[in-house]
Amino acid sequence: MIPRRRFILISASAAIAEAAATPADVAASIRTLTGGAPLIDGVVRLDLPVMVENGNSVALTVSAADPPSPIQSIHVFTEGNPLPRAVSFHFGLRTGMPRVSTRIRLATSQTVIAIARSQDGRYWRDSVELLVTLAACIE
Repeated sequence: MIPRRRFILISASAAIAEAAATPADVAASIRTLTGGAPLIDGVVRLDLPVMVENGNSVALTVSAADPPSPIQSIHVFTEGNPLPRAVSFHFGLRTGMPRVSTRIRLATSQTVIAIARSQDGRYWRDSVELLVTLAACIE
């Protein structure tokens, strides 16, 4: 017989381990989004602090500077959150140079990846590896 406290601790640990997306999950989600098209570095810029004190509210800014073709959408992926895709933004033809600021929750230290899709079908990427000292998204 397992003591109650130990059972709760084991159950919570198992739930946390199952709840996090893996880098393979993120890669599969990106492959689904892009259809296997190559990812080009540049154009899209992801601004996040490298050291995050509290993962409950992390400031994120994503922008696309001087794209060769208008940006249709920007998608942000997280390797350690329960779901790999954190947020998606869609833009019209008259958007110009898109720039969006928001806040996201981060479960643990991880890599955050931004993928921008231009109207001509090219995909641009940027990523930031960050350290989270107080985790979120694991309740």
